[in-house]
Amino acid sequence: MRNATAALLAVCLLTAATTGCSKSDDEKAKDCATALTERTGSDSADTPTISEAEERVDAFDKTLASMVRSGYQDLSKNAFDAMEERAKKGGKDRPEACEPLSEDDYTKLLMAKSIDGLGWTDKDGQFDKLKMADGLGD
Repeated sequence: MRNATAALLAVCLLTAATTGCSKSDDEKAKDCATALTERTGSDSADTPTISEAEERVDAFDKTLASMVRSGYQDLSKNAFDAMEERAKKGGKDRPEACEPLSEDDYTKLLMAKSIDGLGWTDKDGQFDKLKMADGLGD
């Protein structure tokens, strides 16, 4: 009985330690964003959470859709192609720091970091369609 109690206590302590030491989703996203910095040419201080990355990508997507509706299909395609090229710049291998993320979350972070790498974000990390337009005009 004493050995069983000791074993149970050890398992409980191990479980508590493991749970307490695991990283939050935001910490995992930050680690992944940092690992994607060189690959995307983005700012090393740009470490969005998953929800922040999703907001940036959604704003980019809505801007492209609006451009298409307004008759600027070619410009919209050029913007998408530039972002996609930037995302693929470092190869297809997922950095080790990004392994804990789902494929969807990883893709959002990669796209968000690529948008930043193109210089299409403002000082607060928000997508800036005017900066995109300026960048495409170069």
